[in-house]
Amino acid sequence: MTARRLISSGSEMEREFGYSRAVAEGEWVFVSGTTGFDYAAGSIAVDVAEQTRQTFRNIESALKDAGATLADVVRARYIVTAPEHWPIAAAVIGDKFGDIRPAATAIIAGLVDPRMKVEIEVTAKRKQ
Repeated sequence: MTARRLISSGSEMEREFGYSRAVAEGEWVFVSGTTGFDYAAGSIAVDVAEQTRQTFRNIESALKDAGATLADVVRARYIVTAPEHWPIAAAVIGDKFGDIRPAATAIIAGLVDPRMKVEIEVTAKRKQ
């Protein structure tokens, strides 16, 4: 069995709050709730669609580091901060997951930083 491997995005929040961007163990990859922060630029867009696109870029990077892709995602959880954000985020989600169609849940709730409008968590099963 493959050993547990912690994957980091380089965000200081991971060390500060004691979590990993993703954890890969065996055939599974668990990607933490991920937002639209661009870690290289140190910024987050105001636009919901762009935040959602950046969130997927961050998720895809973590999955790639773990040897997986979006096509391997079997479960997703979507959190948006306001009902009016859902149709905007959902359009981007549909573009990414339209053919993959993981089991999913959508929630409207507050996030830890008021600039964040979208957070996505996924679980992937790598092909062996």
